[in-house]
Amino acid sequence: MLRRTEMNEDIQPLIDAMTSRARIAARAIAAASDADKAAALRSAAAALRASQTAILDANARDMEEGAKRGLSSAMLDRLRLDETRLGGVADAVEQVAALADPVGEIIDRTERPNGLIMERIRVPIGVIAIVYESRPNVTADAAALCLRSGNAVILRGGSEAANSNRAIHQALVEGIVAAGLPTDAVQLVPTQDRAAVGALLRAQGKIDMVIPRGGRSLVERVQEEARVPVLAHLDGICHIYVHADANPAMAEDIAVNAKLRRTGICGAAETLLIDQNFPEPARLIGKLIDAGCEVRADDMLMELDPRTVSAEEADWGTEYLEPIISAKMVSGVDDAIDHIARYGSQHTESIITADQAAADRFLAGVDSAIVMHNASTQFADGGEFGLGAEIGIATGRLHARGPVALEGLTTYKWLVHGTGQIRP
Repeated sequence: MLRRTEMNEDIQPLIDAMTSRARIAARAIAAASDADKAAALRSAAAALRASQTAILDANARDMEEGAKRGLSSAMLDRLRLDETRLGGVADAVEQVAALADPVGEIIDRTERPNGLIMERIRVPIGVIAIVYESRPNVTADAAALCLRSGNAVILRGGSEAANSNRAIHQALVEGIVAAGLPTDAVQLVPTQDRAAVGALLRAQGKIDMVIPRGGRSLVERVQEEARVPVLAHLDGICHIYVHADANPAMAEDIAVNAKLRRTGICGAAETLLIDQNFPEPARLIGKLIDAGCEVRADDMLMELDPRTVSAEEADWGTEYLEPIISAKMVSGVDDAIDHIARYGSQHTESIITADQAAADRFLAGVDSAIVMHNASTQFADGGEFGLGAEIGIATGRLHARGPVALEGLTTYKWLVHGTGQIRP
């Protein structure tokens, strides 16, 4: 970890200049109309499509360098862009443009006995910093969400996607400026020096909130070093609990989908809890193994299928992000809730059951950002919640929780309307 005295002397002035420009741009974006912000994002999406060749060439360089550096296949897949994926990135920007503008929304309005009218309205947070790793689509998603919610944003992407991020950022800014909004509304830190992250995290009074998107080491660093508010989650240790009254076919379909649809996302299930009275546990375990998933099981479940692997204590708290799942037999709803409370990360959990009382007990007793009944944890996504593109899934307790989209990137202020009242 770099201390301030060890920092490249050019980094602090760079970040100071970027944050100063961002604060000026933030005032312009906050004052922009709904129509102006939507038009800027549509222009940015068009610029992304027009820059397809340049962006894909830049991504090809990142892929080549990533392969030389020995990035895993999962990391390379997150990094890779092609015409279809880039088209999806542009589509996502347009979808954000079509969302309702949260800025100016009246949250509540009351009239006091003395005639004062009290209103709370949504306003932008101000300047947001996003620190992220290998997914170049985050550059466009974060920029679109911040601009649509009236915020200026400073982006600092990972070195794996440096070329892709620069090309995407250049296209976004061209589109935004063509629509009449300021260049500095969306800035990209031009260096991969780790000291730049530290400078952003210490920018009290200049940056209003920082959002890390990436692995545990990145998020922990941000949370430990930040002197500005942080909106984040650590691991997505998500659970599927198959209750005694679960429909076996439904349980199999959901468990396989929750684990294997996409193993590298934070909503992928990492632990399967099976009620001791569920009638077909062996078939459920077998379905996962047949689908290509390694099952790390407790002693009771290991007896049901010789292909299982013995689970260790560390497995219950591991986010695999691979086709691996830990599996345990539990004695009922309360035992499942206790296990999740001990080992979970308060991200997303789901109960599979036809018993509404059991479902209600689980939904009330599990203290996670997202709790589901008879649904795959892979639905833990802002788009699936009807929120458009998301900035991430927040698992904390303050400000925003669950999928964070436009509303989560706003705060509020009070407006008080009087007719000459004075306080006695």
